[in-house]
Amino acid sequence: MTARSTRRTSAARSRAAAVGAIAVAGALMLTGCGDQTKGGGSDSTDTATAGAPLADKLPQAIRDKGVIKVGSDIAYAPVEFKDSSGKTVGIDPDLAAAMGKQLGVTFEFENGTFDSLITGLRSKRYDIAMSAMTDTKDRQEGIDSETGKKVGEGVDFVDYFTAGVSIYTQKGKNTDIKTWSDLCGKKIVVQRGTTSEDLAKSEAKKCTGGKTISIESFDNDQQAQTRLRAGGADAGSSDFPVAAYAVKTSGGGNDFQLVGEQVEAAPYGIAVAKSNTQLRDALKAALDAIIKNGEYEKVIKKWGVEDGSVTEATINGGK
Repeated sequence: MTARSTRRTSAARSRAAAVGAIAVAGALMLTGCGDQTKGGGSDSTDTATAGAPLADKLPQAIRDKGVIKVGSDIAYAPVEFKDSSGKTVGIDPDLAAAMGKQLGVTFEFENGTFDSLITGLRSKRYDIAMSAMTDTKDRQEGIDSETGKKVGEGVDFVDYFTAGVSIYTQKGKNTDIKTWSDLCGKKIVVQRGTTSEDLAKSEAKKCTGGKTISIESFDNDQQAQTRLRAGGADAGSSDFPVAAYAVKTSGGGNDFQLVGEQVEAAPYGIAVAKSNTQLRDALKAALDAIIKNGEYEKVIKKWGVEDGSVTEATINGGK
């Protein structure tokens, strides 16, 4: 769920295998940075908060605007992507819309590259980042996972889903690849800034006999898939829901195949600035509310990802 999950993630501690079988549906379209999509809410604070039981939990500035600005890499189906009409759809937008009803605001998604989302949060371009981002201690503490150095204040996470990392290859090819250790001497494509990238770097250090793993990183997962589809690599890796979606839909299901097992389960979290505890707590309350009233379950079932569901929202549950 690496990073995007990995997408969306950061630490060389990776994320996970625990999401079981998945059946995802929908259509996929890549978009350029800067697009915005609004869902839920209305133009006036009075109208937006009418019938919203948790509106008073939000910071007053957000209540006045009636909008929560969301940084997201909107090219990570089925978590967030553009449908054939250009509308932002997926697990995250659907959950955000349900939360918006509780809070009386619009969640406005703005497209950006995954590895720039936390920077955008720090600069206050976004109020939150919601993008299949793995909650890790490094991200919580503002630590660069590759250098181990502190690069910022860090963020808090409101965890809402669990996902793992998977490997996939061209269909019928590289049948000797079953585990991460089988990638020694081969080339893998990943999205930059994700758990998949971190895991590939970590595994490369374990290779012996003069071999290593050649890693090619891209701004988004679709670029990595295109490279693998063209035969420019031996394997690709992304969060299990995303890898499974690609296997199911790319080339009518004839381009890719999943190999091996998912590894290292970890939570997806909504990233919030550490200074904005009121917004963080309001999001947790909204998530708990839609879990309780059944809206969360409807979204999870709609996208066929029941095995990644949670029974309550958690703050900073990543390791």
